[in-house]
Amino acid sequence: MTNQLDGTVALITGASSGIGTATAEALAALGATVALAARRTERINELADKIRAGGGHALAITADVTSEPEARAVVEQTVAEFGRLDTLVNNNAGVMLLGPAVGAQLGEWQHMVDLNLSGLLYCTHAALPHLLDAAADGPRQVADLVNVSSVAGRVPRNGSAVYNATKHGVGAFSEALRQEVTRRHVRVSVIEPGAVDTELVSHNRPEIQESHRQRFAQTQKMVATDIAETIAFVITRPRHMSINEVLVRPTDQDN
Repeated sequence: MTNQLDGTVALITGASSGIGTATAEALAALGATVALAARRTERINELADKIRAGGGHALAITADVTSEPEARAVVEQTVAEFGRLDTLVNNNAGVMLLGPAVGAQLGEWQHMVDLNLSGLLYCTHAALPHLLDAAADGPRQVADLVNVSSVAGRVPRNGSAVYNATKHGVGAFSEALRQEVTRRHVRVSVIEPGAVDTELVSHNRPEIQESHRQRFAQTQKMVATDIAETIAFVITRPRHMSINEVLVRPTDQDN
């Protein structure tokens, strides 16, 4: 698979940790030039340096994609620096704040909507014209929009109402958009991971973290590179083939 993405440019949001970091490294290893977007400047600078040290090309862009102007600026800076955009891996910047809906903090709900859904929409809106251009006149004659969702976008659970809502929204938006742009060779794909060993759960209150730990005590969670390899597989399919939805769970996870 080496050099399958030579000549292409990929933008990865939430690139400062977990799936975002692993995806950036995976796509760079395949020859893509990568733009790394996240709020944590030090982390994405270190990642960019690591990719460059390995012979790749990388640009670190500090941004908060919940701001529409900042999301748009990330795309514009990527295109200004590299001249094109062939791939957007969207919504690695995500948050999962669990707990009962009764008595919930509205700020937590708003934060999930802003980051999991609005940020994805802002980045997609800004990137679409460039993805369409890449599909029409790029080295591979195809472009990819990959939205990282969750098994929560398929299976609602007690205590996960708003997180479920944001991830179901990602799935619905992605499928409608796929129907709109697929004949122009922009492929829209949704990746729906189950339990992955990342920072995601650490944003919750201690009692929620403990409940989650108990739920998955007998489960060998996936790691970020498992999902990154899945994303790389989706993007590197031939032009005539589009993988629109991938649900990937630990073998031990039953729901």
